[in-house]
Amino acid sequence: MTSDIPTEHRALVVEAVGEGLHVKNIPTPKPGPGKAIVRIAAAGILSYHHEIYGGTRHYNIPKPIVGGISAIGRVVAVGEDATALEPGQLVYVDCVIRSRDNPSDLFLTAIHEGLTEGSRKLIRDVWRDGCWAEYAQAPLENCFALDEARLCGELGYAVPDILYICHMLVGFGGFRDIDLKPGETIIICPATGGYGGSAVQTAIGMGVRVIAFGRNEKELARIKEHVLRGTPTASIETVKMTGDEMADAAALKAFGAVDAVLDFTPPQASRSQHVKSATWALRRGGRVSLMGWNEDSMNPAAVVGLNIVMKGNLMYHREDIVLFIKMLERGLFPRGKNFVDTKLFKLEDWKEALDVAAEHAGIGKFVAFAP
Repeated sequence: MTSDIPTEHRALVVEAVGEGLHVKNIPTPKPGPGKAIVRIAAAGILSYHHEIYGGTRHYNIPKPIVGGISAIGRVVAVGEDATALEPGQLVYVDCVIRSRDNPSDLFLTAIHEGLTEGSRKLIRDVWRDGCWAEYAQAPLENCFALDEARLCGELGYAVPDILYICHMLVGFGGFRDIDLKPGETIIICPATGGYGGSAVQTAIGMGVRVIAFGRNEKELARIKEHVLRGTPTASIETVKMTGDEMADAAALKAFGAVDAVLDFTPPQASRSQHVKSATWALRRGGRVSLMGWNEDSMNPAAVVGLNIVMKGNLMYHREDIVLFIKMLERGLFPRGKNFVDTKLFKLEDWKEALDVAAEHAGIGKFVAFAP
């Protein structure tokens, strides 16, 4: 099934890392088995995209490549094997691409080639380009139909704001991996970045009590204010990291029994002691989801003595996305500025967009291209 598709379209291309980006006309992908062609409405920008494509964060990707991560757009064509997706549908296009015959081979669109020869083959030869473009191709299984009438009509979400879920889904994947339940208490650390802040929002929407743990007192205060403005009944506390393992553990314990920890340590804080502090605050049988870069996360005395479960987790699974979209469509999250403040940029303004994304980060903040 197809509609009119131009032979060429505009895209933001990385020719070589460290040499800037270029708006170019490139051939528009053609529909075929297993794929959808999507007209992009909004394409997300990470706070550290300038580091990836500037060369200061060393992620391996083939070049040249169209940049980007997840996006929202409208289907314009699908392969003949599609049985649910149709042209005209609004869809969320996810950036986690897996091999169909070996799901262990996975990569993140235009961000990282993955860790296996299979994932490198997929990004190099099959699903090379990201969504910083007017049109993009994606596997059928990476396109999730959205109830546009419900989300944009009844609930009043703007289409670009819905894309903020690409941040929220990461924390949700960690929560699902450790079976976080409504009514439980979780420490999110650091809570002051883009993934940590959006994880706070996700946990609150799930009915979880949150202890936001981080170094930036001003941002911690903003997290609490943002949450309570959108969900006045939310249960949220904040604790400032001092770097003193046991003092921070005592501050966390002051709020009572803690069931779980979610960690998003950035690379520049890889030797921080905060995961050890948070582990001390757990109840016996507590769980830890490690989704960051913490090299000092193991706390043998607490892990063994308290029967703690520690699990590493990369991103999320397809069923997590399906469930999360149902939660969004049921109205479990705030709307408008109480949900997210999205800043949009044209492809030509890529330098400003990446600079703004580096600063406009944290709970309820998002930046995207509108090609």
